[in-house]
Amino acid sequence: MTETTVGIGGAAESTDMVLNIGPQHPSTHGVLRLRLVLDGERIVSAEPVVGYMHRGAEKLFEARDYRQIVMLANRHDWLSAFSNELGVVMAVERMLGMEVPERAVWMRTLLAELNRVLNHLMFLGSYPLELGGITPIFHAFREREELQAVMEEISGGRMHYMFNRVGGLKEDLPAGWLGRAREAIADVRTRMNIYDDLVRGNEIFRGRTRGVGILSAEAVHAYGVSGPIARASGVDFDLRRDEPYLAYGELQDVLKVVTRTEGDCLARFEVLLEQTHNALDLAVACLDRMDDLAPGPINQRLPKVLKAPEGETYAWTENPLGINGYYLVSKGEKTPYRLKLRSASYNNIQALAVLLPGQLVADMVSILGSLFFVVGDIDK
Repeated sequence: MTETTVGIGGAAESTDMVLNIGPQHPSTHGVLRLRLVLDGERIVSAEPVVGYMHRGAEKLFEARDYRQIVMLANRHDWLSAFSNELGVVMAVERMLGMEVPERAVWMRTLLAELNRVLNHLMFLGSYPLELGGITPIFHAFREREELQAVMEEISGGRMHYMFNRVGGLKEDLPAGWLGRAREAIADVRTRMNIYDDLVRGNEIFRGRTRGVGILSAEAVHAYGVSGPIARASGVDFDLRRDEPYLAYGELQDVLKVVTRTEGDCLARFEVLLEQTHNALDLAVACLDRMDDLAPGPINQRLPKVLKAPEGETYAWTENPLGINGYYLVSKGEKTPYRLKLRSASYNNIQALAVLLPGQLVADMVSILGSLFFVVGDIDK
């Protein structure tokens, strides 16, 4: 006969408890569900349950023409809308064998880096908020508003820019826009030390993140983790340097691939912060190059009905959250036969299955927030 000691609340000490975090929960960035098995305060196993936001974008791609699919791809990661558009139009341009005008190439690079800063600022502000620090989010939104203003002026959109087109960009720059963009970037750069001093140097923040949620390089490779999270674990890979696209091949002296070896929550935050500094440097380099470019077209003239030749191609980009891949199959029609989207957050979030076991429940929020994911990017 075995004795069972029943603790306060009627739970047997020898029985594991199954706890659902989400799908409606403030710490999950949206409708993500985590199914945790707990032994007291210690996590025994974790299963991310995704799909609550799934809207079938990949199936909808097959019913829209090559101009319309840009709108669908724009939205899955709502913090990286410009970068999402970019991957789709690059895949279509590759299928068509189309050369994009030089001004459009440099302008795309500039806007992609500004979009990267906007994405990272949101997480630089919201991650401390999840750990109890409310002040950084106000600073983050101030910097975001300044950059959003120039993005809104050029595109008309605040979140979903819809400025990329197959063959280039929607339209040319407004008069004086390059100067206003330069001023906005200069203002933001003067205040970026706030995140170094206020957040990274905060002893409570460091206590909650250092040595917590260590992700090994082996797990990064096994789960296909990419972006700042992978580089924080010592995986030195960045498409902008290793397989340059757009104008990144000419920016290698400015581009800095930030890595850490610790693989903990603090390392992931530090990589994100330093990558933001570098994205601002890259944006300034693009502005300098745009000043030297002679006037010219910003896009290619397209036929009324755009059809891609029969075949298949794969385009991938270094999005703010990691690698986004677009596998496009065409049967020669005006709509894709198949367009498979490989989103960064989907792979990154799977690593929770190995990251959370053995951790305390109190550290779960720290770990979850340090993965910098967008739920729409998981579910597509």
